[in-house]
Amino acid sequence: MGSRSAVSTIVEKWREHPPASYSLKIQSFSRLENSTAFSDHKFQSRKFSSGGYKWRLIVYPKGNQKDNGSGFISMYVEIDSKSLMVFTPPTEIFAELRFFVYNKKENKYLTIQDVEVKRFNALRTVWGLVQVLPYDTFNNPENGYVFEGGQCEFGVDVIVAPSLTNWEIHSFNEKFSGPKFSWALKNFSELNVNNLTSDIFSMGGRKWVLRLYPKGDTIADGKWLSIYLEMAASDTLKEDEKIFVQANLRVLDPLGSNHIQLQMNVWFEVQNASWGWNKFMSLAELRKTYLDNKEHALNVEMEFKVVSATNYSPII
Repeated sequence: MGSRSAVSTIVEKWREHPPASYSLKIQSFSRLENSTAFSDHKFQSRKFSSGGYKWRLIVYPKGNQKDNGSGFISMYVEIDSKSLMVFTPPTEIFAELRFFVYNKKENKYLTIQDVEVKRFNALRTVWGLVQVLPYDTFNNPENGYVFEGGQCEFGVDVIVAPSLTNWEIHSFNEKFSGPKFSWALKNFSELNVNNLTSDIFSMGGRKWVLRLYPKGDTIADGKWLSIYLEMAASDTLKEDEKIFVQANLRVLDPLGSNHIQLQMNVWFEVQNASWGWNKFMSLAELRKTYLDNKEHALNVEMEFKVVSATNYSPII
């Protein structure tokens, strides 16, 4: 049921604040000892509530001999099995346990805690500490645990971990039925617009567009082709959402031998929903080599390698 080992997870410290979950005050420790001889050498408290479940504090005044506790005070917490049967399948409860023994001499509580969270279920309804304090140490009035004619106090905090409600699963899609998006801009040299936006296309479960500046954006000084990948306006990102994209953007060589290609590795977020190159390639080189002879078209191709996705709860 739990004992101290060479690699101990038990933490002891003094605390002034009393237990928050349950306190068990005994008027006569010797009487408690004698009475538990008729109840399997243990005392079980009344049920108490913590975290929405019912529990009992169990104290072995002379130690739980069945669990190597002879010569010590042993303390356990038991969950009411009916609390586990509310749902189908039966519930599993995770809880931190912190045991208390009051010391009148210090006017503080000695707290003993196993820092490992305990899992309560239908197969394991009891967890605790076998060797809380040596019996002789506890029962000596000079040490302060037993006082004023045999009084003593035990307690426990049961801190129930709430059910998991906040989570996210991040995945990376590397398999696409059609990983490429192609865009042909006819009569490119005659275009007299600041920028052009491609048709909306889907990739990795999201919607995208390419935005192209035929004469470069404001940073390109009219000498460079500027191209950006953007989230489509109909598929905006939520607050704190992010998508990783790895893709190759190409301006295709009409002769098919010397494509201009740059790789994108970027996280798209609300404040960064557009990413690309303001100086993708020089317009002089483009006009010289990368317009086809038939329609003077510029052919752009975006090939996606990775698009991430996140499932999360709650949805904000």
